[in-house]
Amino acid sequence: MGILIYTESDNGKFKKSALELASYGRTIADQLGVELIAVSFNHKDSQTLGHYGVERVIQISDPSLENFTAKPYAANLAAVAEENDVKLLILSSSANAKYLAPLLAVSLSAGYASNVVELPEYIQPLTVKRSCFTNKAFSTCILENEVNIIGLSSNSYGIRENTKEIVAVDKSVTPRETNLVVENIEKSSGEVSIADADIVVSGGRGLKGPENWHLIEDLASTLGAATACSKPVSDMGWRPHSEHVGQTGKPVASNLYVAIGVSGAIQHLAGINSSKVKLVINNDPEAPFFKAADYGVVADAFEVVPQLIEKLKIFKNS
Repeated sequence: MGILIYTESDNGKFKKSALELASYGRTIADQLGVELIAVSFNHKDSQTLGHYGVERVIQISDPSLENFTAKPYAANLAAVAEENDVKLLILSSSANAKYLAPLLAVSLSAGYASNVVELPEYIQPLTVKRSCFTNKAFSTCILENEVNIIGLSSNSYGIRENTKEIVAVDKSVTPRETNLVVENIEKSSGEVSIADADIVVSGGRGLKGPENWHLIEDLASTLGAATACSKPVSDMGWRPHSEHVGQTGKPVASNLYVAIGVSGAIQHLAGINSSKVKLVINNDPEAPFFKAADYGVVADAFEVVPQLIEKLKIFKNS
């Protein structure tokens, strides 16, 4: 019996969410006195996971799994769970994980709680706290199935080192017929991905045009942040849709969210409410975003952002 986590990676490097899942799973595994197992796809350097509490990693490598497709990934994860008598699976809250979770729940007759924000209050029955109503409230969810799945909300637990001796085991792919072929995956142009970022710098129509986007990129580079945008910006083609955050875009749960020239429509706010601190820069004092902001600056972004970048660079070099 053990706890299983699904570790996501990008360009041969584990995502921050994978390390957070390992930290979270390690704490529960210690409470239950069971093994913490991880599954990785097409990733051979698994020793990193051992620093965060994983004791065994099952490595599945196959060219057909180079790009994420939900059904074959779910089939392989379900096979690992059944072979190892896993009673608890832990996934992230990424878009890919949210595709996987219902498929796994059906395959394993498992209960599923998404957007979990804390360690379980009870293990039997599994009782967890989760965010709901676009992060405006919390609910207590009780799962009474023999097998259960937790979807951990990003940045809700953090990364904690707990080094264990790790054993890597190669496993052959579980065959599954599929007609789906992934021909292209759109990537964000930023150096830091939105899902893994501690800081996100976002721009809206207040930037007036794509030629001014260097303000967002320069500030993000100075802060080591990911770049993002509002829906109108991506709809107008100023930025790729992969950078669109909000209710209909990517959810953001960063430690700091900086919104520049973003009015703050309700759909945008719904997607970024999980961010811990929200800083808004806008020249319109009546912008709706100010009501949700922790800090607000009423000013012309073209004047204040270059000054902010200059001050931050001086601070970093001091």
